[in-house]
Amino acid sequence: MVGVAPGHAHAQSADLVLCDRLAADPSDPDKPADVKGVPEVASADIATAIKYCATATKSSRRAMYQLGRAYAANRQTAEAVAAWRKAADKGSTSAMVELGVLYGTGAGVAKDEAQARKLFERAAQAGNPRGVTNLAALGGSSAADPARARELLAKAAETNPEAQYQLGLMLSEGTGGEKDDVAARALFEKAAAQNHPGALERMGAFAQSGRGGPKDSDAAKAYYERAAALGDEDAKKALERARCPMTIKDKRGNVVTNLCF
Repeated sequence: MVGVAPGHAHAQSADLVLCDRLAADPSDPDKPADVKGVPEVASADIATAIKYCATATKSSRRAMYQLGRAYAANRQTAEAVAAWRKAADKGSTSAMVELGVLYGTGAGVAKDEAQARKLFERAAQAGNPRGVTNLAALGGSSAADPARARELLAKAAETNPEAQYQLGLMLSEGTGGEKDDVAARALFEKAAAQNHPGALERMGAFAQSGRGGPKDSDAAKAYYERAAALGDEDAKKALERARCPMTIKDKRGNVVTNLCF
């Protein structure tokens, strides 16, 4: 049985307290600082979360968003979409992001990248880190206004590793402004410290070549290994190239084999 802390229950409804405890999103800007949140609603908690979140929606857009999370965990996509639409209408940026993901992938709704981009833009404009990074990944702001994308990412990059990585890529490529390898490396390093696979791979490449900072082959290998362990394919290829650096070719220039050490 889930207990409710007396002090917290008096501050807000017991239904919302329980809804928060079982279904709050750790990255939701609407979430109070003293609520930890859960990455996913546990299967054993779904029915309880739906019950208490549904009641709490009468006074909280956060509860409406969390009700959508509970429905999604129960694979009730239509109900999740309906809850997220209501939450988004009330200004929940996290609900906007979730709807954008569904429209971008065509999961449970007709695929509509234009609609996904609009939802991500609304969330990004309100400062939601996931809205910013998903918009950048979709190519919306990067393609249409890369300078604006930099601004949005810079705000989100204060705390969000994906935003740090995306902004690092823009700085390293000179997209939306001047190229800055030193700043890009700092961002990659920050995201790598939070185990972001792409940032770990980029740190490996930067350390290997001495780009934006000191050259360090041992550090590069360590970064590549961490990224590869998290499934990054570019890091796996980099490690393989380091293990098999010599290529033997035939007279036509075709690769015959690699010498590995």
